[in-house]
Amino acid sequence: MKLSADLRSFCDRLGHQFGQPELIQRALTHPSISSATRPDNQRLEFLGDRVLGLVMSEALLAADPNAAEGQLAPRFNALVRKETCADVAREIDLGEVLKLGRSEMLSGGRRKQALLGDAMEAVIAAVYLDAGFDTAKSLVLRLWGDRIHKVDADARDAKTALQEWAQARGQKPPQYIEKSRTGPDHAPVFVIEVLLDSGQSAQATAGSKRQAQQAAAQTLLDQLPS
Repeated sequence: MKLSADLRSFCDRLGHQFGQPELIQRALTHPSISSATRPDNQRLEFLGDRVLGLVMSEALLAADPNAAEGQLAPRFNALVRKETCADVAREIDLGEVLKLGRSEMLSGGRRKQALLGDAMEAVIAAVYLDAGFDTAKSLVLRLWGDRIHKVDADARDAKTALQEWAQARGQKPPQYIEKSRTGPDHAPVFVIEVLLDSGQSAQATAGSKRQAQQAAAQTLLDQLPS
């Protein structure tokens, strides 16, 4: 199988030339355009998630030999979550070569965080199957770059911190209320309010419900006494 010019260019950006080009074709095929003769990337996504998890587990242990499990877990979650995978995908313009059905293309699928994150995991699996774990590991470490060493800032979970603040003062867990959702399906805008038993509240706006909740929690934490 011979790759198209745009896929060859993508492989250059990725930093891996495939001995089995059908693997990268499949990794970039969304279920919206799959068929009996064109399998989608969901099985590869499943495998890539596990490969990524092992690479990041090893990298975190090597980066901080003295870290406890309680420190490692949030760092790990920050490095493997869909938002991070999608960020990496954007850096290599993965969305430009995603194979999508017409409806997904019309709804902005090439920019959707979930699609980009899933496809990035599938690409990792394709590299793993094509060239083995060591090659996949090297690729992941190169693409994730400084994120591994700067992960403490990204791992900060404002929702957990706010819940611990409330529980320490005998309050119920914070409530998160969706105040509004606007914008098209491919680029929604959420406004979330977080509310404590004691009456304190804060709002935040973001492109996903999770991000808006985290931002609202952080805004409220910044206003509360330590």
